Amino acid sequence: MRTFKRYFITGLLVWIPLVITLWVLSLVFTTLEGVVPGFLTSQSLFGIQIPGFQLLLVLLVVFFTGLAVANFIGRALVDRWERLLGKIPLVRSIYNSVKQVSDTVLSPSGQAFREAVLVQYPRQGAWTIAFLTGVPGGEVADRLGGDYVSVYVPTTPNPTSGFFLMMPRADVQVLDMSVDAALKYIVSMGVVAPGALKPELESAVINAVQAAAAVGAAAAAPEQNNPGKPGSDT
Repeated sequence: MRTFKRYFITGLLVWIPLVITLWVLSLVFTTLEGVVPGFLTSQSLFGIQIPGFQLLLVLLVVFFTGLAVANFIGRALVDRWERLLGKIPLVRSIYNSVKQVSDTVLSPSGQAFREAVLVQYPRQGAWTIAFLTGVPGGEVADRLGGDYVSVYVPTTPNPTSGFFLMMPRADVQVLDMSVDAALKYIVSMGVVAPGALKPELESAVINAVQAAAAVGAAAAAPEQNNPGKPGSDT
């Protein structure tokens, strides 16, 4: 019985990562393909089912959109489109919230997750990894006084949820660890130490996590704005 258990667990260690990887890829591909309207499927256009056609179409549309927006005319068209959306109640609350989060998290020049830091949370003597996201501003900074920083403490193994804290800068220890390595360390619940993954695999994992974080934060943003309440669209 002990021999069977040992071999069974060994087999699970081989199959579980593979199955989860295939499941995640399938979920991503299915979601992207679901964006394509029915009249643009290969079945409608050519009369045959071409695997991956919708996914390829989505990638091409995204690529050429980025190519078009990179010039002055494309940027002007996008600005006009955003001004139009900004005049529609409810739509502007959702769109502006999602855009602000995606620009902050996904933009190469964004300021989100600038540094990995070490903080004591949820109590003194208990340490966790967090990410420096900026400094408090406006009324919050005036009321706090002193030198404070804003940090995001992610949960594990799902870093798309977490806690936003404002802490004295003196209570925050900046790590030499990169943001990518820190995210990997959090996702693995401390099992996979920094440097244990190949760089290309680590980059792919971190990009997926950051994208998921953007989607999760964007979904929560409209609720925080309470668009259904009077005056929320001002």
